[in-house]
Amino acid sequence: MKYLISIFIIILATSVVQSQETCATPVNPSFTAPVENDLKTKLAEAKQEYEKDPSNNDSIIWYGRRTAYLGNYEEAIEIFSKGITLHPQDARLYRHRGHRYITLRCFDKAIADFETAARRVKGKKDEVEPDGMPNAQNIPTSTLQSNIWYHLGLAYYLQADFEKAVNAFKTGLKVSTNADMYVATANWLNLSLLRAGNQNESKKLLKSISKDIQLIENEDYLKILLLYKEDKPCSYGTLDNQVASLSSATLEFGKGSYCLLKGNKHQAKTIFQNIIKGNQWASFAYIAAEQELKRLN
Repeated sequence: MKYLISIFIIILATSVVQSQETCATPVNPSFTAPVENDLKTKLAEAKQEYEKDPSNNDSIIWYGRRTAYLGNYEEAIEIFSKGITLHPQDARLYRHRGHRYITLRCFDKAIADFETAARRVKGKKDEVEPDGMPNAQNIPTSTLQSNIWYHLGLAYYLQADFEKAVNAFKTGLKVSTNADMYVATANWLNLSLLRAGNQNESKKLLKSISKDIQLIENEDYLKILLLYKEDKPCSYGTLDNQVASLSSATLEFGKGSYCLLKGNKHQAKTIFQNIIKGNQWASFAYIAAEQELKRLN
């Protein structure tokens, strides 16, 4: 009896610690006037569809996604949470809520959501996930399952749990059905392997990477992977005052991580600091740079 009580106390204490995770205060994104107007118009349309039938899965998801695109991340999480109450078996709701938990630096909650989503899709046929902000060719490059594993791996990586990140990204690579998603997942898998001390697997992975890979939108990740494949010394030119675009933040984080793994912590720290001077607060590169600086400090 005493043993059972002790176990109960440990479980209760663990849940209390997890519930006390401190999330970040959102920083509003900045848009050009045309982009902001377009996002607001699409949000109004999504809200209108949602209000017609607040119990419809697709309407809930798009209302939450459109809400998040304008920087209302906490409100989006509430929308997804209401959807989960109505549709607890719908993996998509956990996947999208988990994404916004990452945005708010609620990594434990994000991991819980993605692990739940992974259980919900186990043994099921994968499905293409439509883009809310389409690429130039308007061709979706990811699926529900590839996104679940990609984001789960990322959440583990941000917590420096590199072994679990490796396992998640490996699974994600298996369900990456096109070159863009393959390259994006391979980038984070390579980083995770190296941070976990597995150089041999990294070398094997890099053999699958070529500069001739045809991509729609993930050229930045390909450039980073080629940097590792070429294995050049860590060298970096004059830094701009700020990293002002998602693309530049992605490349900067890749270069900073490369320098870190080459043993040049000073250069890596300078690059990570440069990233968080920019305006890409919600980007994965920005969040990852924050986490690296915490560890370096």
